[in-house]
Amino acid sequence: MKGSYIKIFLSTIIFSLLFSPVSSAQSKHSLTKVVIDAGHGGKDPGAVGLKAQEKNIVLDVALRLGKLINDSLPDVTTIYTRDKDVFVPLNERATIANKSGADLFISIHANASVDKKIFGAESYVLGLHRSKDNLEVAQKENAVIVMEDDYTSKYEGFDPNSPESYIIFELMQNRYLDQSIMMAINTQKYFTSSNREDRGVKQAGFLVLRQTSMPSVLVELGFISNAQEELYLNSEEGKAELALSLYNSFKSYKEQYDGSNNISVIQDEEVKPNAKSDIGLCYRIQVATVSDPSKVNVSDEFGPVKVITEDGKHKVLIGREPSYDNAQRLLKQIQTKYADAFISAFFDGEKISVRQAKKKESTKK
Repeated sequence: MKGSYIKIFLSTIIFSLLFSPVSSAQSKHSLTKVVIDAGHGGKDPGAVGLKAQEKNIVLDVALRLGKLINDSLPDVTTIYTRDKDVFVPLNERATIANKSGADLFISIHANASVDKKIFGAESYVLGLHRSKDNLEVAQKENAVIVMEDDYTSKYEGFDPNSPESYIIFELMQNRYLDQSIMMAINTQKYFTSSNREDRGVKQAGFLVLRQTSMPSVLVELGFISNAQEELYLNSEEGKAELALSLYNSFKSYKEQYDGSNNISVIQDEEVKPNAKSDIGLCYRIQVATVSDPSKVNVSDEFGPVKVITEDGKHKVLIGREPSYDNAQRLLKQIQTKYADAFISAFFDGEKISVRQAKKKESTKK
């Protein structure tokens, strides 16, 4: 049975390699279409917390992400696999992406664990899981197929609970692995910059990624099984921050992908040195990353402008606020001009995480 199963899967792969739609990534030099996939939906709630359900959280974040892209990147078309609470089979999600000729597929999920202490965000690309934890995540996300009619025929006898079934992912050649990893790395970077615990980029056998003919990433926003993280995932602030992090990662990926979406800055004043001392705790708003700091000209209408170099990149920061609350108010103003701006924190001139800064701030009260 095992041998015949692998033969069936191999023939499926060969067919998809020869006859699947060619991604626009191969024929274009710019990213113009993205498919946003909100996991689960309808009769499938996904992971369930004390109060929230995965299907509702990820749909909210998906729609927010789409709006940010639509508002800020008019050259990009966003396509949803679902934009309301409906059940969409995994293979149909891939079909939607393939028929659209999309350049990128982003599948959004929330995780759960029997260990209620685990928290943090992680990103997956298609591949063979190298750890038991990765296998368990893939099994949970793939288990939805049992809710579909005639799933044994549609998925060639695939059993989401059988480790044997996942042998096929070792045999698959992901033509878009490098680009998928690039998007996943960007996603984790921006999650980290907005206080999310970084659980890294991983590989696992997800059916929803298996049939997409384009770079694809599956994002686990956090653990709904962790009571504190569930509150964050289900809050308006949390969902807004998560969507913004995904938008920033998408924007960065697009810049790497086609080089056509560089952030423009207001060209009316020279960059001014910080007017205040860097001693102590402060929050600034990052608005851009540029290649040549000598050519950055940004208005100081929102506060003093500063350029720092980090990991070989030059980052443009505006403002200097003593508290997180003040920084949030400034961020809202700045985002009217820089939609993908976000808060950064510093202590005695050194960059620290916003989470660390908020802890330092709370100890002073």
